[in-house]
Amino acid sequence: MQGLTEQEARALAPVDGRADAMLETVCAWAKVNSGSRNLSGLREMEERLAEAFAPLGGDISVLEPAPAETLNEAGERVALAHGRNVHISRPGRGNARVMLTGHMDTVFPKDHHFQDVRWLEDGVLNGPGVADMKGGIVVMLEALKALEASDLGGRLGWEVVLNADEEVSSLGSAPLLAEVAQRCQTGLTFEPSAEPDGTLAGGRKGSGNFAARLGGRAAHAGRNPEDGRNAVVAAADLAVRLDGMKRERPSLSVNPARIDGGGPNNVVPELAVLRWNVRPLTPEDQAWAEEEQTRILKEVGAAHEVEIDVTGSFARPPKPLDAKQQGLFDLVKGAGSDLGFSIGWKDTGGVCDGNNLAAAGLAVVDTMGVRGGSIHSDREFLIVDSLTERTKLAALTLMRLAEGRLPQ
Repeated sequence: MQGLTEQEARALAPVDGRADAMLETVCAWAKVNSGSRNLSGLREMEERLAEAFAPLGGDISVLEPAPAETLNEAGERVALAHGRNVHISRPGRGNARVMLTGHMDTVFPKDHHFQDVRWLEDGVLNGPGVADMKGGIVVMLEALKALEASDLGGRLGWEVVLNADEEVSSLGSAPLLAEVAQRCQTGLTFEPSAEPDGTLAGGRKGSGNFAARLGGRAAHAGRNPEDGRNAVVAAADLAVRLDGMKRERPSLSVNPARIDGGGPNNVVPELAVLRWNVRPLTPEDQAWAEEEQTRILKEVGAAHEVEIDVTGSFARPPKPLDAKQQGLFDLVKGAGSDLGFSIGWKDTGGVCDGNNLAAAGLAVVDTMGVRGGSIHSDREFLIVDSLTERTKLAALTLMRLAEGRLPQ
């Protein structure tokens, strides 16, 4: 760590002594099931997080989610229930302000078998959310403690958003993310590293999730099938045409994921629901996909004489690694080098709240959390040494932001 100033080394010195407390917190939080639809578990995490961040001295608010809806299997528009979001704000002495984001929800529902932590081997902890991203929130918290205890404490303004619906596209927290982003210049999101070796995610594809209700007309499949309008066939045709978009534009990913509908073999089905995901590499891909989907939906509706009702949107815009993003990556890379480890990055098709922050105009590094892997599975693991390692990286990055070392 020869590249650290005396001031930086002094500020980071206490971090190693916090290792056991950090691990204890990760284990306690991981044992709280906070799946995206488990509102009671999310409420418990919300309370624990507000209590944990309170000593930092910021203004803490717990905010209701924005309304959102989807289509159920019967094709009816229904409200989506999301947990509440925690917002902490502490203005600095200057105009510089950084936004830090993390999510309290996991992909594991209340009745999932993966509910506890265990050691896979020495230094490798297995558990729900240990990497994605309760471990990351612990890193964020400890980095802010180190910043505020340093000689630079109070110089950099910061705002934290801990949302309850990131794993389900942040539909209820998107307005809060956008509002806070307007007051900040840079963003740090504490998703786990892209690889267990600490590689960061660089550019990210965007993502849109959609559902379409196709309403046809029932008829007897033997006596008068010509009077029917087969919604399942129309949904299948729609799926094939949507899938074809990726062949016309190879930088686009399209995944028709599920069709619900139909009934007895002797009835022409009058209802079907199709769900699909689209991932554009660039803003131009997204604009093309939006226009193409509109054309395809109109053509399928006319060809099969069915009515189509669509919900969904591109909730995660693409996040290319442009010059603005590169400047912050270079700052983080330099901090890592001065701490004695190499920082690399790679592009990914995965999405997160970093996409939203970049779309709002912020320079963002969105994999500032722990090193680990196998996320979204019961094999998820945390490399425990990375708790202190990534805390130092985040704290040093924050201190250098406070000094104004990021070119504008």
